[in-house]
Amino acid sequence: MGTPIKILLQTTIAPADDDWHIGRFSLLGNCLAGLRAADGTPLTVVEARDRVPPGRPDPVLSRLDESDYDQLWLFAVDTGDGLTQEDCAGISRFRRRGGGMMVTRDHHDLGSCVCNLGGVGSAHYFHSKNPDPDPAHRVNDDPDNPDIQWPNYHSGANGDYQEIEITGAPHVLLSDPTSPGMVIHYLPAHPHEGAVGAPPGDSTARVIAKGHSTVTGRQFNLMVAFEPSEAGGPAVAESTFHHFADYNWDISAGAPNFVTDPPGNKLAQFPQALEDTRQYVRNLALWLASRAVDTATHSHAGR
Repeated sequence: MGTPIKILLQTTIAPADDDWHIGRFSLLGNCLAGLRAADGTPLTVVEARDRVPPGRPDPVLSRLDESDYDQLWLFAVDTGDGLTQEDCAGISRFRRRGGGMMVTRDHHDLGSCVCNLGGVGSAHYFHSKNPDPDPAHRVNDDPDNPDIQWPNYHSGANGDYQEIEITGAPHVLLSDPTSPGMVIHYLPAHPHEGAVGAPPGDSTARVIAKGHSTVTGRQFNLMVAFEPSEAGGPAVAESTFHHFADYNWDISAGAPNFVTDPPGNKLAQFPQALEDTRQYVRNLALWLASRAVDTATHSHAGR
């Protein structure tokens, strides 16, 4: 497979114990670090960090294009001030020089700083910035958290799983040679996911999977894939960082104190859902590095 893929896992907040700091994505980091090629050699090198305190450029993000990282997994967990203009410029240059990106956020305006990113930022819809272009989607879906406004799609409790619906021809990101239909079927659930969509006029972008509300039955977009092009490297916009958080992979990992939703335990009772999630993580790491997504049975390595 050649040189290991160098991955940066990055949040948009400074270290804070009672928040979604980078330590709350440790299971994802371990999964990525444990990925192996067919010959047993490591596929990745993983580094994980929070940003410096807001109000000044982050020394890594603002110069990301000058780094040797191959891809950025950005968890926008801030309330709107997580990226400076210099940070956005450095990240955008990184993608233009071919870097791969996975950018995710959550409900309402959580993570709205990503709107200032070129390209993939336009795929993220929020309450106060870049709202969903369809007015019919600008309604509350989660009934249990009146302080959390749309977008807030209820795909299930934290600790549960959701069955995804693949849209169009199955994207290679969703492939799984060990599964019925050769695709993944499940991801972790969350009671108030955000909203994403393919930016109008961007022929490189398409919605590749949808979810369904357990409350209203509404359909919503889970992820948008951006094919590599002259404009930049491959990228994915995700509806919520809870697809990757420790708490959603293993409810015993705990969550910040402000999380009050009653948790579920369906994912723990159905191991295939976590296997599908790990398969998706592997596919992401390979695809964002512009490498072939393999189809060998070792694809669940690094669990």
